[in-house]
Amino acid sequence: MTDAIRPAPPTAAARPAHSGREPHRLAPGGAGRAAADARLRADGAVVPVLLPGEVPAVAVTRHEALREMLAHPEVAKNARHFTALHDGTVPPGWPLTLFAAVEGMTTADGADHRRLRGLVTQVFTGRRVAALRPRIAELTAGLLDALPGAADAGGTVELRRHFAYPLPMGVICELLGVDTALRDRLHELSDLIVGTAGTAAEVLAANQEITALLTEVAEARRAAPGDDLTSALLAAREEDGDRLSAGELVGTLLLMIIAGHETTLNLITNAVRALCTDRGQLELVLAGRASWEDVVEETLRYDSPVAHFPFRYPVRDLEIGGTLVPRGTPMLASYAAAGRDPEAYGADADRFDVTRRPAARHLSFGHGPHYCLGAPLARLEATVALRALFTRYPALRLAVPDAELPAHPSFIGNSTHVLPVRLTG
Repeated sequence: MTDAIRPAPPTAAARPAHSGREPHRLAPGGAGRAAADARLRADGAVVPVLLPGEVPAVAVTRHEALREMLAHPEVAKNARHFTALHDGTVPPGWPLTLFAAVEGMTTADGADHRRLRGLVTQVFTGRRVAALRPRIAELTAGLLDALPGAADAGGTVELRRHFAYPLPMGVICELLGVDTALRDRLHELSDLIVGTAGTAAEVLAANQEITALLTEVAEARRAAPGDDLTSALLAAREEDGDRLSAGELVGTLLLMIIAGHETTLNLITNAVRALCTDRGQLELVLAGRASWEDVVEETLRYDSPVAHFPFRYPVRDLEIGGTLVPRGTPMLASYAAAGRDPEAYGADADRFDVTRRPAARHLSFGHGPHYCLGAPLARLEATVALRALFTRYPALRLAVPDAELPAHPSFIGNSTHVLPVRLTG
């Protein structure tokens, strides 16, 4: 057992999470992310926050405490441990209920999680991901060819819409066997679900619609199996004959659609923004003094695609980072805040540096049993996309000052809402 996390009884120095401490109110629009994250870290490794609906929670904001929490055997993912969800504290129609209650890997623990992850791992293999490189390169080239035609009268291209979004969305939908006609609507619904500024009614309607659409996808693949992951998941069995239930299959498809494109969309967007803001870093890469893989890893650390991911729950009172977290308290994994923790990355943790060789490995894809299965695909897509983009358009630059880029409306996703650029100087 580490010093960062140990079971109750707490030490005399441990302070209760919400005792005498003003909770931070997470801005649903995500504005001022870096400054807000710095305030969270300054308040402690584990700090009280208020979620929409005045639901109390804690955010784990520093690297070491987050790393230990993510792998701790007495921190669960299943919402049966979420006390406020069952005692009337959480209001009816709460917008974040989906993140707690969706059926699938993200809310399973122990043997159930291993079963679900094992079934998905059978079909979402490293070999299958590696084999996608030529197709990813082909899709990337097509999008780059089309960029000049997407420019407005002033020569500005909205790169997030015309490049960073269609690449990962196209890849994951091809993998799952999702019809092209559904892609834009799935993205709109995904944005509503991940964007924490929507009303409860909007999020509920989005959840119901995306569930219905993915159920239709599953039924279509059941009736006419193809060479896609949905068909493979329908057929996947363990040695004992187990398979995904209908609810687990739709939950898995939902996870793969949202995580399979939203994270990479933000990763590509954030990397382009960072390189255009600091041309010196871009020159290092173009001169061969750093690799595109270095750009991807530094972006994941410096500007994580995910800010605060819900939820985990201690199964009994635990002291985490010097703070006593009561059993059943919802905990947020604050990846963006932990990525700039000076205790892990040094006094210049707020600086984007593609030559950085930190002793601590970033946590943007998680850690422990729930480490992101899609991490290899996201890395591959981002590396191929960034190399091709700046090879084709080395003079690409932001069309507006960086400070004017609007934040994506979410405290879960972390990026700018748009990325207007000029392709040439």
